[in-house]
Formats: sequence, C-alpha cells, structure tokens
Amino acid sequence: MKKLMLALAIVGMSSVARAQGTTEIPTDKYSVATNRFGSNWFVMVGGDFKSNYSGEENGLGLPGNPFKKFRRSWAADLSVGKWFTPGLGIRIKADGAWGRQVVGDPSNFIHQYTTTAQALFNLHNLFGGYKARIWNCSLYGGAGAGVARQYGSNACAMVTTAGLLNTFNVSKRVFIDLDIYGIIGEPDYDANGETGEGGKRFHGKDRQVGVSLGVGVNLGKVGWSKTPDVDAIMALNKSQMDALNASLADQQAENARLKALLAKQQPSKEVVKTVKEMASTSASVFFNLNSSRIASKKDLVNVKEIAEYAKANNSKIVVTGYADSKTGSPAYNAKLSTARANAVADQLVSMGVNRNNLIIEGKGGVADLAPYSYNRRVTVKLQ
Repeated sequence: MKKLMLALAIVGMSSVARAQGTTEIPTDKYSVATNRFGSNWFVMVGGDFKSNYSGEENGLGLPGNPFKKFRRSWAADLSVGKWFTPGLGIRIKADGAWGRQVVGDPSNFIHQYTTTAQALFNLHNLFGGYKARIWNCSLYGGAGAGVARQYGSNACAMVTTAGLLNTFNVSKRVFIDLDIYGIIGEPDYDANGETGEGGKRFHGKDRQVGVSLGVGVNLGKVGWSKTPDVDAIMALNKSQMDALNASLADQQAENARLKALLAKQQPSKEVVKTVKEMASTSASVFFNLNSSRIASKKDLVNVKEIAEYAKANNSKIVVTGYADSKTGSPAYNAKLSTARANAVADQLVSMGVNRNNLIIEGKGGVADLAPYSYNRRVTVKLQ
C-alpha cells in the first residue's frame, strides 16, 4: 500500500516536473500505463506470394519446390488489429488468392478466400522491455475458415495458421510489414476433398506457405506511457535523505563545538579565533522542486545558531537563494531563488534578527552540487 501511494504521488508531481523540463523520474522497464480502448489500433494491406501443397498429392512424387508454376499463386490481404499491451495484441486477417490446383487439370483455376483471427506476441517488447523501435518482430498463431471457389461451386474448410510478423516503422503512424506464414487446412481447402494416397505426415491436409509485403497505418494514440519504478524511486529518495541527514549531523556537531568554545570565554585570542570560525560557518535550508516553502523545519536548527550569534553581536547575515539550473527557465529560476531567500529571511526575523541586518540575494539556477536536487536551497552566513 505504501508503494502504491508513493507511485500515485510521483505521478501527480510528474506534471510539474514536465513543465520544468525534467525527466529524472525512474521508470519500470516492463510496466506501462493502460491506454483507452481506441488506442494502438492498426490497419495493414499487402500483396502475397503463396505456395500450395495439396493433401491429394500424397504419393504422387511431385517436386516440393515452392516456386514451381503449378504451386505458386498470388493474393492480396487486409488486416485490422489492436495492441492491448506492448507485448500482446490481436488481428483479423483476410486474403483472396488466385491460383491453380496442385493436382488435376493445370488450367483448373480456383479462387480462394481465407479469414483468420490471430493472437500476436511482440518478442522485442516481451523480452527486451517496451521502447520505441524501428523494427519489431512478433510471433503469432490463430485459426479461421477458408472458402475455395471453382467453376461456380464452393468448398469451405477450417484452417489454422502461424507465422512471424516483422514491422519497420517509417514514422509514428506508418510502417512497412513483412509477414512470413504457414496455413494448414482441411482436405477441401483447395476445393478438392480427396486425401490422396499416403498422407501420413499431415494426414491429408492442404497446406500453404506464404510471404506478404505491405504497408500499415497506426490509428488512435500510438505507443505507451511508462509507469514509475517505485523501488528505484524509494532507493533514490533514501540515498538523498541519508546524505542530507549526514550533512545536517556534521553541521550540528560543528555548531556545538563553536558554542562550547564561546561558553568557555577564553582569552581574547581564542575569542577572535572563535568569531572567525563562526563567521566562516554557513547553514543550508533545502526546498522541494518548484517550491519556495521550506522542506523541513529541521534545517532551521543551524540557522538559529547563526541568528543567536548575529543578535548578540549586531552582525549582518547574508541570505542567498538558489534554484536547480536543470529545471525551469533562467527568468523563472531567478524569481524562485529570490522567493526562497525571502522565505528564510522571514524565519530569521521571527527569531529576533533585525531585518535591516539581512542581505538577501537570489542567484537563480545553478549546478554547483550533485545530485542536482541539492541546488534547491538557501545558504545563511554571517557577513
């Protein structure tokens, strides 16, 4: 539940991040956001070369060369489909062929129409994770029906099909497809229901192998939006918090040492040394992305030490605001850094510091620290 809530929070903040041009949110390699039903549809048209192997030719000793004239036929195909995920989709493919029967009168032409429903499995996205690619390779399988028409008579047969669909993106909307496939049908798929002699290998089934070359068009929204990698985000946040806590602990220890030195009221040389050390000490107050509100009140612990010293010695304090140069325009970052400096200045005034003793500066966007989120800060230092 905690992970889910964090993911929702990250998604909610992503619009602000995009507005400032950042892409720092880690994403999951295999996880994408669900799209509307009208997204990721496609239409394909192509021309086919087919080679026919009849169930009636068993035992006749005919050559198996797919380019023999009595085997080859030409077809046109039309497909409509949709991708439900980057790795899983469906399509309906229909084709019409014009060719000769393998067995019988060589002049005996037939019209053959085949319609199949196919499940598509994008191998690149299933095994390599989703990303926009020029070439995608998909394995598919399906079943349907074929109708063969000869001299005015029709024969209908059930068929199964499998193949390898290759698509090559020309643009976001247009792609070229190369489809290599095979079809196995009942004995009357070629308008001749006889099974011939033998037939042990395919049990008298009619078969086809084919290649289709065509063009396709993507419809609706194209592609997928990746979801945040919650584990990576949590690990990143933890490392940043650990670094901030370590920095805070170091500053608190240094302040405690300086405070102890002041309390001892050593001779003038020691006091001068202590004053110099205090004057060189600065405190940092951190801010969240696109915000001028102090992220954590704990950062004001060190600021209070400086405020107490400034009040006791009527010293001036320099308050300098910064923004992250990797996000936002220079003009926007200049305003944001000044707003952050004023927010810390208001806190100093509430601690009793005379506002006339505050020097407020806005430095705009910088890239001084790493990770660059640390540059979203204000420094407080005695002049």
